[in-house]
This record gives sequence, structure tokens and C-alpha cells, in this order.
Amino acid sequence: MKKVVGVSMLAGMILVTGCTDPTDPNRKTKTGAMVGAVAGAVIGHQIDHKRGAYVGAALGALAGGGVGYYMDKQQRELEEQLAREQAAHELEIQRMKDESLKLTLDSEVSFDFDSAEIKHGFRQTLDKLANVIRKYDKTVVHIVGHTDSVGSAAYNQRLSERRAEAVGRYLVARGVAPGRIHTEGRGETEPRATNSTEAGRQLNRRVEIFLKPVVEGAEEQAHEPPAASTGRYY
Repeated sequence: MKKVVGVSMLAGMILVTGCTDPTDPNRKTKTGAMVGAVAGAVIGHQIDHKRGAYVGAALGALAGGGVGYYMDKQQRELEEQLAREQAAHELEIQRMKDESLKLTLDSEVSFDFDSAEIKHGFRQTLDKLANVIRKYDKTVVHIVGHTDSVGSAAYNQRLSERRAEAVGRYLVARGVAPGRIHTEGRGETEPRATNSTEAGRQLNRRVEIFLKPVVEGAEEQAHEPPAASTGRYY
């Protein structure tokens, strides 16, 4: 699973370990370059660390009894801010059994065909989404990319990763803490409709965003990847 590491944490480590010589005339230049490199690599950096406890510690946690109320408020605000997108079938919002929220972004609206560059017209939607996510900061944000079955499985896997990473980068650029975001791609492995028709393939090309609450005493569960879709179509 792909995870995002906070820029400030890595930059701080760089400053301590890599640029400690005050007599170096190029110290400022080196420091700026190294921090810039870290910032550019925040989204999509692969870390073999399943537990993700360091993120939970930074986010804080919700008392178990208050999770439902917190997620209710967040869902209402998302529905209010994104009412136009829902009415146009550009975005779906679902409440999951574990109290997390699942937002499905229509890939036809958000990306051009065979591209991981977010369409200009969809940026306003992501701006509104980022505003709500920033406000409700006791959640972990999982961004999962999906494709249809056209093309090779390997190509589709990478395209799904690139699209998830693009959404993650955009949210970070709009002020969402990098340490809250996990991105991954699942390629063509979880279709929600048949791939034998264009209408079905369009449904399968999507990005899903899961907002998982950080619950006191079970913080690590928020960092576990969302469960795979149960439906199977080919």
C-alpha cells in the first residue's frame, strides 16, 4: 500500500542530518533543494510499513461513542458542498458499515482518456472536497484508483496508481496534511460493472476516496486499506 509521509518530518530530518555545517557557503542552497525534493516526492512514496502508527499519533483519535456523530456531520457537509456534483452523477457519497465514507469520482469527468492529469473543470469539485477534509481532520484518507479492462493488466495497474496519486497531490496542494493520505491503484481487478459494454467500462474507470475515522484504542484500523469490492464482473 502506498503511504504519504509528512513533509515537515522528513524535511526536519534532512536539516539535522544533511545540512549541519554552518561554514558551508552553499548550505542554504543545498537545504532548499533537498526540502524541495522531499515535497515533490510526498505523494506515492512507497513505504513497507503496514501499521502506520506514526500517522495516528499525529491525527489524534475519536472516542468510540462519538464516531457516528462525527461522521454524520462530515457526511452532511460533504452532501451540502457537493450537491451539484451528486445531481449531475459526477460523484457518489456512501456511508459504509464501519462508519467510513466512500466517495466515488467519475473518471470521465475527472480525467481525460488514458491520462492521469486532472481535468481543469473538476478542480473546483476537488477544492470543495479538500475544504471539508481539512475541517474533519480525525480521518485517514484512502485514495484508490480503478480502470476498465482495455489494455494490459500491468498498464492499467500503473494508470490507476497514477490517477490516485494525482488526486492525492491535488488535495495536499489544497492544504490537506500529507500524513493523512494513502494512495493505491487496483487496476482492472475490481470492476463494478461488466467490461463487455462501453457503459460498463465507464463505470469501472473511477477513483474512490475513503474517509476512515481514527478511533481511540483502534487507531491502526484507520490505516488499513479499504476492503476489496465484492462484486465481480468481466
